[in-house]
Amino acid sequence: MTTTPVEIVGWPTRFVGGDGAARRVFEEPLPPGATVRSLLKGLSTRFPELDDALWHGRELGEHIEILVNDAVLGVAHDLDSKLAPGDRVTLLAQFMGGR
Repeated sequence: MTTTPVEIVGWPTRFVGGDGAARRVFEEPLPPGATVRSLLKGLSTRFPELDDALWHGRELGEHIEILVNDAVLGVAHDLDSKLAPGDRVTLLAQFMGGR
């Protein structure tokens, strides 16, 4: 079966066994018809803390940014976009500014 890399960068790595500073990369199964949503759900199901942080019901929470092929979700892909071999998904911590 084909896989696709899912990179998690920064503090969200704490939810997948990381230290919150480095990055973690997972090779996730990419079955025919896989979508951004199904790929993320498959990963987050294995990591309950990530699941809690990533999802608010069926929609994404606001603190983790998703990129597909280095483009922010919503530019060229949405949660229900089909993924193809060679696609890459990245989860980044959103940074919120102060004053």
